Amino acid sequence: MDKMRNTRILTASAMLLAIAVILGFFKIPVNQFMELRFAFLPIACTGMLFGPFVGGVVGALSDILGYLAKPTGPYFPGFTVTQIISGVMYGLTLYKKEITLPRLCAAQALQVLVISFLLNPLFLSMLYGSSFTLISSVRFIKNILMFPVNVALLWFVLRPAKQLGAGIVGSRQAG
Repeated sequence: MDKMRNTRILTASAMLLAIAVILGFFKIPVNQFMELRFAFLPIACTGMLFGPFVGGVVGALSDILGYLAKPTGPYFPGFTVTQIISGVMYGLTLYKKEITLPRLCAAQALQVLVISFLLNPLFLSMLYGSSFTLISSVRFIKNILMFPVNVALLWFVLRPAKQLGAGIVGSRQAG
């Protein structure tokens, strides 16, 4: 909670939030069922640099602000909850820890299991009346194929971000 009073951390978190919202508008279609998305990267970066609480706050705000800026369907608070949990999970798995390939695989596996296979299908089935099992099974192949891609993206973004972020969270306290 003290981190929310640190001017450097607030500023860096706000910039990562803005990046997350902007990246949320873009996707690269791979095929009819798969697309590359990048909005998870700034949320993962926030969790890694500032911990689970700040990661969760940025996750929540990115979902809400992204929806307000460009609504795509009805607002559903369950998806805000998934973004909060996502930021918290990245914070729990990466905050104050060395960025290694096994750790990134574990963080991404946790995301896939909790968010992609459990919560998002649950919320989609609640929202649209679709079968939870059907939604989960369709997402299974997509997530298996996207897993190494997302881990690679995390690797190439979080390792340099950790070095750059050391100056923000270092011994100098502002605010």
